[in-house]
Amino acid sequence: MKFKFVWSILLLVSIAVAQPGVTPNNKPAPIPINPAAIKPTAPAGTLLPLPKVQPEPPGAIQPRAPGQKSPQTLNRIPTNPSLPEIAKIEYASNGFIEVAHALILIPKKYATTSRDLTFAFSAVQRAFSLRPALEEVDFSVFEKEGFAGAGGPLPRLTGSIPKPLLNRFLQLSPKTLSGFERVWQNGGISQKPLRQATNEKEIAPTFSGDSSGLQAQQAKQQKFDGGVTGGLLFQGSPEEPMIAMTFDDAPHPLYEPLLLDILRRTHVRATFFCIGRNAEAYPYFVRDMVRQGHEVGNHTYHHVRLIGLSPEAVTDELERTNKVLRDITGTTVKYFRPPGGRYSSQTLQLAFKAGLTTVFWTDDPGDFRNSGEKILERKLVRRLRYGGIVLLHDNVLESIQVLPQFLKAAFERGIHVDHITGMLEGI
Repeated sequence: MKFKFVWSILLLVSIAVAQPGVTPNNKPAPIPINPAAIKPTAPAGTLLPLPKVQPEPPGAIQPRAPGQKSPQTLNRIPTNPSLPEIAKIEYASNGFIEVAHALILIPKKYATTSRDLTFAFSAVQRAFSLRPALEEVDFSVFEKEGFAGAGGPLPRLTGSIPKPLLNRFLQLSPKTLSGFERVWQNGGISQKPLRQATNEKEIAPTFSGDSSGLQAQQAKQQKFDGGVTGGLLFQGSPEEPMIAMTFDDAPHPLYEPLLLDILRRTHVRATFFCIGRNAEAYPYFVRDMVRQGHEVGNHTYHHVRLIGLSPEAVTDELERTNKVLRDITGTTVKYFRPPGGRYSSQTLQLAFKAGLTTVFWTDDPGDFRNSGEKILERKLVRRLRYGGIVLLHDNVLESIQVLPQFLKAAFERGIHVDHITGMLEGI
């Protein structure tokens, strides 16, 4: 009880106090929690109202999030017309700090490491100069002709530059890049997405197989004791006042620093399900996660729906991501979440063979729908239950902005928020 009291004080203070000298112009106003609109926490021993495992709909392709509704427009820093290669510089706030990201597109015939670095210098300096409140500026350099967003070919060069490291960054040369921890250079990796994305909704874990297989999955899902069963995790224990916080699609080059800052302020650990290609291109954010006490999980290399792929292709998606994350963190990956919750018996078998526990969720408020902060927070808080597994996405700004209020509501109800391993250790 003493620990919970101290943690409560730290949580409330850290949420209430912003860093000195930072006055973002888009700081979100506090969202009051309306007790009348919140259902009481289920008593210990109550079975969670889980999203029931569904059969796979015909013709489903790869899920994508966000996608159902356009996200809020981000603020932009004016670019230099004489440098059209700097396509845009966007910035966002979590209510405490601001972070910017510069997208740089260089024609292939002119792309060299020296040129990549020159444009990165220009973008980062311009962002800090025109927006002094920024705590960090990140950048991604792509070949212009092949650029296809997050699902296309990997960038040529990326970087994450906190303000204290600006001068050191500006002294880099192509020969000294490898000595700067917060820069990544593509060593010749070129991977295209395996399947075309779609705006298919992600509502519940969806099983592809015959009726007997579906019934078996639904039966496993309804176990009262929670925890891992046969390589599957649907929920924690309904007897323990704990929930797991999870984020899919990590890491994101603009939002990751904002999200990690909120979790640091609130002393909460989370599980980040990383897309392998994202982790490959932004390894410094993955290292930040682990240093801060979070854990990383496997979300496939290309964020591809695994149903319909050959066993060899599925294994490649899993093993390749495991290797990328292991090389970055030095630790073995334990958890896997199939994109969109789409899975089959083959998916489970191959994940188990790769040493992974397949993790689903109890609470998906659909943050990728970008329905608004108040609606998102209301959905999150209403389903606050013992043993819950919360699913959010690290590339949705609304999730970052409502997270402090949600965590505050959880602690006020005596519920401890942790990563998956932390929740399981409490069972």
